[in-house]
Amino acid sequence: MDEVERVRKLFCDLTPILNERQIRLWAAAEAESLGRGGVTIVTRATGLRHKRIVAGKRDLLMQRKTPPLEAPCEQRVRRPGAGRKRIEDQDPEVVKALERLIDPATRGDPESPLRWTSKGTRRLAEELTAQGHPVGATKVRELLVDLDYSLQANHKTREGKQDPDRDAQFEYINRRAKEFQSKGLPVISVDTKKKENLGDFKNGGREWEPQGSPVPVRVHDFIDKELGKAIPYGVYDLARNEGWVSVGIDHDTAEFAVETIRRWWKRMGKAVYPEAEELLITADGGGSNGARVRLWKTELQEFADESGLRIQVAHYPPGTSKWNKIEHRMFCHITANWRGRPLETLETVVNLIGATTTKRGLHIRAAADRNSYKKGIKVAHEEMEAVNLRPARFRGDWNYTVTPQSD
Repeated sequence: MDEVERVRKLFCDLTPILNERQIRLWAAAEAESLGRGGVTIVTRATGLRHKRIVAGKRDLLMQRKTPPLEAPCEQRVRRPGAGRKRIEDQDPEVVKALERLIDPATRGDPESPLRWTSKGTRRLAEELTAQGHPVGATKVRELLVDLDYSLQANHKTREGKQDPDRDAQFEYINRRAKEFQSKGLPVISVDTKKKENLGDFKNGGREWEPQGSPVPVRVHDFIDKELGKAIPYGVYDLARNEGWVSVGIDHDTAEFAVETIRRWWKRMGKAVYPEAEELLITADGGGSNGARVRLWKTELQEFADESGLRIQVAHYPPGTSKWNKIEHRMFCHITANWRGRPLETLETVVNLIGATTTKRGLHIRAAADRNSYKKGIKVAHEEMEAVNLRPARFRGDWNYTVTPQSD
């Protein structure tokens, strides 16, 4: 039996034998015993007004502070139906008027008085009063709760227009990754994490600190030109649950992206895949490692020539970057690890990334990349023709292989 049903049963049993004040005190005591959210549970179970339970809590508090008397005094109990009438009983149209104001359909109605304003309780109360239904913001809140409304933020669920090959591409990536892993070949997921301003700026999240001693940070988040910003580009090894992050200070370019993959291979990948002749890279369809970025492919050619690896690349379809493995297997844990901490220096960022671990054994190595990477480098047609690139049979614009020139 859940809490709502339990409270409802108690309420039904006690209502015939308790008076109005006693019911209010019992409801308040029950709400307190349930802890956070207790008032809401009792309201749903009993139908008692939110403010009656809150008033009962005040009565309980006063009763605890008042010394007990030798003989309890008589308490006045109102007769059934006594007391001030509810606003919705005095004005039955107020609820319908409120529903018309908050109806989602009114967002597109040019006649709606709240089309271009925030629908807060104060604004709703003002509009209702102007329409001849005098009511306060607190009462509007109670009416909204009764109508099963709650404060809600926008929820990202719509992915926009989908490519017809979206699901087929996911299947292709999954199939290729399994094939590589079954042969003991490396499969990596790559991406750029959100850029971070360096300095004593506010960082989302909370950390345990001495009471009343929060870490002081700047009021405004204007970039510090001397410290600059941190650009973390990551490589995540799907099979080994480990990764590499280069923290750049210049620009997020294809040259920077491939240099990070190169550093991962030299410092981590080559040691654990000494016999590997192929590498599978899964990446987003846009950004510095985008499917249409020419510099990305010419830089991959250089890396292939240096390492001797045949590099297969599979891009996620547009608008599906959240499914990239690195996002929810590595980047999210980095964010959790540095929550609530100002990223004051580049070394701070590198150390916090490198210290990120999980119960499932995630291991990350990180290093600063202080190189400069020019933006807007143009790749000539002749340079692209020199890339030893072979498109796959399925969606060659998303799936292709770059092989060393010696092959």
